[in-house]
Amino acid sequence: MALPSLFARYRSELGEYLRSALPEGSPALLYRMMRYHLGWEDEQGRPLAGEAGKALRPTLCLWACQAVGGDWRTALPAAAALELVHNFSLVHDDIQDGDRERRHRPTAWSVWGEPQAINAGDSLLILGRLVTLRLGERGVAPARVIEACRVLDRACLTMIEGQCLDISFEDQREVSVEAYLDMIARKTGALLGASLHLGALVAVDDEPLVERFARCGQLLGLAFQIRDDILGAWGAADVTGKPVAADIRRRKKSLPVVYAMAAAEAAEREQLLRLYSQGAPSEEEVGIVLGLLDRHGAYDYCQQMAQERVEQALAELAPIDMDPTARRELEEVASFLLERDF
Repeated sequence: MALPSLFARYRSELGEYLRSALPEGSPALLYRMMRYHLGWEDEQGRPLAGEAGKALRPTLCLWACQAVGGDWRTALPAAAALELVHNFSLVHDDIQDGDRERRHRPTAWSVWGEPQAINAGDSLLILGRLVTLRLGERGVAPARVIEACRVLDRACLTMIEGQCLDISFEDQREVSVEAYLDMIARKTGALLGASLHLGALVAVDDEPLVERFARCGQLLGLAFQIRDDILGAWGAADVTGKPVAADIRRRKKSLPVVYAMAAAEAAEREQLLRLYSQGAPSEEEVGIVLGLLDRHGAYDYCQQMAQERVEQALAELAPIDMDPTARRELEEVASFLLERDF
């Protein structure tokens, strides 16, 4: 499915603002690694055309600001901060997961090594915090700037809590669906919730309204992660940028697998657990896991779960008097999250 037109509206000014938040610096290698990860440069520091990624989180932040009647440019520092913090998490995720490719390019750690990539990730996080303070330069009241920093920091900590849980699941024999959903609510839902939260917070002084936007974003984050889990099992390599069945090859306890383990009969559950307790699976074993997922309707279950979260997200904002164009744009984003191509 093509990206909704909303994603193009803010891209130019957001890109310019992001670049202003990540200037040339010393040591040059540190800033080159960050620009490389963001897709601005190649390994030698030569400029690349275009921007990497969808910029989903900053786009939703700017949309939320505009949707409640604000000037979306006021929220540019918050939007840039969200993108920097998100990319901090990606740099560290790649190290923790041992992923050598992201967006069809070598990951930062696979080019410069884990220690230097950690430095790049840490720097993206700190830059995100620093750029949030620039909201004051856009006329945002000091108390609201402080609150924006608190919202971003709380979301970042919650996201790391989720990552910690996700890694811990690798050593657990079984994981319940409830525990898994709690984990992704933290790992993915927190920062997407902060995206809409910050956009609305910058524009209006209406706590109940702002909280509705936060809950909407968190629910969209759950749908986004569930859909990513679907892609991790069934997505094509040219779409995901990773091998087919990448999550299964890594023995990741994603939602399709967690659900199948709960739904399977004892013998099949033991078979899954045995396959997930040994080394990297063979092609035959990957096929066995996919067959078990299909047998228990894991795809349909996960898609239904994502659909329900999207409907709940839209319901959060249903009572709000919103411009019809803004509402339609949110619905387009929701559809995009559910229908990303394989």
